Amino acid sequence: MKDVLILGGAGFIGSNIARTLSMRGDARVTIADNFRRTGGRPDEVVASLQADHGVKVISGDFTAAAAYDTLPRFDDVYMLASVVGVDYVNSMPDQIIRMNTALILNTLEWLRDKGCARALFTSTSECYAGTVESFHCEVPTPETVPLTVSDVSHPRFTYAITKMLGESGFIHYGARLGFDSVIVRYHNVYGPRMGFKHVIPHLAQRFANSESPFKIYGHDQTRAFNYIDDAVAGTIAALEKGRSGEIYHIGDTDEITIETLVRHVGDLFGYRGEYENAPTYPGSVSRRCPDISKAREQIGYTPNTEWRDGVERTITWYREYLARNPALTESFYDNAPKGRRG
Repeated sequence: MKDVLILGGAGFIGSNIARTLSMRGDARVTIADNFRRTGGRPDEVVASLQADHGVKVISGDFTAAAAYDTLPRFDDVYMLASVVGVDYVNSMPDQIIRMNTALILNTLEWLRDKGCARALFTSTSECYAGTVESFHCEVPTPETVPLTVSDVSHPRFTYAITKMLGESGFIHYGARLGFDSVIVRYHNVYGPRMGFKHVIPHLAQRFANSESPFKIYGHDQTRAFNYIDDAVAGTIAALEKGRSGEIYHIGDTDEITIETLVRHVGDLFGYRGEYENAPTYPGSVSRRCPDISKAREQIGYTPNTEWRDGVERTITWYREYLARNPALTESFYDNAPKGRRG
């Protein structure tokens, strides 16, 4: 039995990794989180992981170095802890920089002291969004693409800048300190219970609120959406099978327009009104689709969920949730941090 730590393990992706690993039965899993999204305490998902699967939970503000004093050595470390979401980066870019940088550097210095066998850092396709827009790099896009921030003054890129730091930090700390380090870049991961700060939950909420005419923001932009089960499988495979110092794109290759996605979600809601094209967020990339051939070849990653099936599962969950909570405009994972913490 190996000991596994998931920093940020109460979040959408982290909790699903914890469930998968604990059900597999060959690891003792610990979640470390500040539980900000759920009012400072574990929600029913994490409580179920504790009760049904023996997952250990450690609560703390890991933007403070002292919080790591409670953590022993682990064999495998998944580093998912960060503040993410377009709304957050546009409204509080200073806190994105402060919190995400602190989480990265505190984790690396803890690994300097405690060590581990393998560590995985979760990054983002936002790291190369500027390359796609400014230099028209190839799409589907491989891991070898240069990373570019097209406008360092735009708050949109603060999240990507911290993730670039994390990629470099984990690769070089691992090489110097003698632990294997692997990077995964996520590409539009989605699924039930992901909160409301992302495109598919936003759509569910807007259709449930009977918006009409329904505006399609960035209608001609394209994305390749990656269902949570596939993202989890790819993440675990990257840590366990990936080559140290390597970066893997975890995503899907079925590139669709935002208009296609919106109209499909509208069909699931039975919407029969008019649609209206509208501009999107400033700084939003026009195309995004990963080349996952490296992940296929080196870690055996293959996404299995066709986007329509995944979207239907996700929308079914959100329709039921919103029906039970009709007055909600924001929800369980999305209490934005206010001011300075930690």
